[in-house]
Amino acid sequence: MAQKVSKVGVKKESGYLYFVDKDGDISRAKMARGGRGKKKVVKKKVVKKKAAKKKASKKRR
Repeated sequence: MAQKVSKVGVKKESGYLYFVDKDGDISRAKMARGGRGKKKVVKKKVVKKKAAKKKASKKRR
């Protein structure tokens, strides 16, 4: 179990994890949240089809 040594007066913001880094300074990192995460929105390219040339039809008499 950890023991609190002293209060330093750091104002904490929600969504961040606060820790003592290797230099002994107070650092923070954005907390990762579980769940699915965001899907990347991929826009599909709309390809216009070229109009097919009509063959000249023979006239019937």
